[in-house]
Amino acid sequence: MPITLDPRRVLTFREVARRGSFSRAAEALSLTQPAVSQQVAALERQVGAPLLERGSGGLSLTDAGALLLRHADVVSDRLELAAGQLGEIVAAQGARLRAGAFPSALATLVPAAIAQLTREQPDLKVDTVEGSQEELAAGVRAGALHVAVCFQDATQPRREHEGAIREDLHEEPFAALLHPRHPLAGSGPIALSDLAGEVWLAPSRDGLIARACRAAGFEPHMRYVARDPLANRALVAAGLAVTLSPAELAAELHGIAVEALRDAPRRTVYALLPDAGATPSARAFAAALVR
Repeated sequence: MPITLDPRRVLTFREVARRGSFSRAAEALSLTQPAVSQQVAALERQVGAPLLERGSGGLSLTDAGALLLRHADVVSDRLELAAGQLGEIVAAQGARLRAGAFPSALATLVPAAIAQLTREQPDLKVDTVEGSQEELAAGVRAGALHVAVCFQDATQPRREHEGAIREDLHEEPFAALLHPRHPLAGSGPIALSDLAGEVWLAPSRDGLIARACRAAGFEPHMRYVARDPLANRALVAAGLAVTLSPAELAAELHGIAVEALRDAPRRTVYALLPDAGATPSARAFAAALVR
């Protein structure tokens, strides 16, 4: 027979389990301790099994309690997200958009999308933040961001994010960044393996650039690690390293040689929206990124 759970009792149980105390949970919930104890006892009767073990060392979870707590955390997170979204609607704050993106998108895609969107919606206020893929996905999931721009290596299995909907925007090839007097500068499309003996720069030692080099048959000598596009340009311009850059960003980096690659790696750029309650402005922003 299916078990019917009272959501209020489930959230009360969650507070007790998280705080490890009936009295502390009662204080947090502005209830009396007997009321909290009664709700948890009633929930245990509904479940048909104990959820908490009460011993001299304090409270501990049973197997049933540990399982229910995981589901209760999900319920609590979704209610928090719903409260934030509803608060914005009720307070008529729909004229504000909070967007997040990775660094090179903030330098290329995002400004043009904001400009287009604010021309169409002059009262719209847009806030942007930079973040890692994990930080951006967490922001969308928690409601801190209405929309985020992310990317992944196009050769890797498709990445999905819990609590968010992924909308692919486009694929982008990478180009090689070289010192202007590098022997290969101006030589036309080159192969990645032509750079096998160089000192390398990349945002990480095991990301897309490193994987592309290994796929081309060599291990890059990775001496410099930096995420800032301007720092990368400066290191290349000083003749200290070579690197790869998304082609659209590379076109904005002056004072260095940009060479097309015959075997260029590619990345997939995508937008993340909450899987429930995405605002019209967030959807319009994602569409502007495509245009």
